[in-house]
Amino acid sequence: MKKEDIKKVVLAYSGGLDTSIIIPWLKENYNNCEVIAVSGNVGQADELEGLEEKALKTGASKLYVLDLMDEYADEFILPCLKAGAVYEDYLLGTSHARPIIAKGLVEIALKEGADAICHGCTGKGNDQVRFELAVKHFAPTMAIIAPWREWDIKSRDEEIDYAEAHNIPLRISRETNYSKDKNMWHLSHEGLDLEDPGNEPQYEKPGFLEMCVSPLDAPDTPETIEMEFENGKPVTLNGQAMSMKEIILALNEIGGRNGIGLLDIVENRLVGMKSRGIYETPGGTILYAAHKYLETITLDKLTAHKKEELALTFAELVYNGQWFTPLREALSAFVDKTQEKVTGKVKMKLYKGNIIKAGVWSPNSLYNEDLASFGESDYDQTDSKGFINLFGLPIQVQALVDAKNKK
Repeated sequence: MKKEDIKKVVLAYSGGLDTSIIIPWLKENYNNCEVIAVSGNVGQADELEGLEEKALKTGASKLYVLDLMDEYADEFILPCLKAGAVYEDYLLGTSHARPIIAKGLVEIALKEGADAICHGCTGKGNDQVRFELAVKHFAPTMAIIAPWREWDIKSRDEEIDYAEAHNIPLRISRETNYSKDKNMWHLSHEGLDLEDPGNEPQYEKPGFLEMCVSPLDAPDTPETIEMEFENGKPVTLNGQAMSMKEIILALNEIGGRNGIGLLDIVENRLVGMKSRGIYETPGGTILYAAHKYLETITLDKLTAHKKEELALTFAELVYNGQWFTPLREALSAFVDKTQEKVTGKVKMKLYKGNIIKAGVWSPNSLYNEDLASFGESDYDQTDSKGFINLFGLPIQVQALVDAKNKK
């Protein structure tokens, strides 16, 4: 589509630095087009406060705030949890939020008859891919505008300059200008002093952490929790039935005050460079640990090991923005099959950033205390001789051949 034909644009709007300046920039550079701001509520909480007023004041014709929290928890977070999907220790907090937000963007764009969808992702990051692949899935002919690939602005400092010149209010200063992403699952921090991997994160500095406390500041006594799962899905916390969303939010509070879920990582971005970030994922870290704990007694060896192999593929698909693909759907079907017996209860203690296993039970447990016991049991230990002879036969034959050929 030609630039002059774009009259109405739907913008993925967070109210942060990038999207705050994009509204006036679009109007300046795209024929004073109508800009419709869309924010997907995936649990960013206070970041939504005052968003409509700000969007309208900076030139948007309207703001949609889409309530996506339950769908996000049930249809995007839960499949990753059940899969055990982890990308280089990262629990995919930004990655699995983008597809559902993009899905909402397309729905509004089609409803409003928009000519294009716009996002504020940089040309260096992963999110541009995640947003655009999802848009291509739901609206394959929709035009996409990515200002970071067009404008002359080169840095976040220059973005602040632009905002100040256009009287756009910001919640940050040049000193607190971290690039952040927040939702119900996590909070990420990038930029400023974190760009040097040699700099220690300022966990104890007031205002740096938002979802967690530093383990150094956590209570001196452990906190015990119990969770129940049905078919791989968490259904109760400390005896109380809750939805997936409610469990995540409750665990964020519990894990956060105990310093659980801090990750300092230099990760390999999809675009080829390494980047350093700090992640706060208190509830998610507890959920992954609890789910894996229960799987240790409910999954057989072959299934557990194959699932672990495929978990990396699953994580890479999510990280790379390939949620809406046949392979991701096929892997989810495999995962759902593996979860049919992952039902039971887990008990854990949380203490100064640590998750301590304190008991696991399941009606489907494959753990047989009689077989595993060092005490008297019905296990016939003489059976192992024949097993070892057969299991070691290829090694023995190879050794005999090698010895023969050396003579």
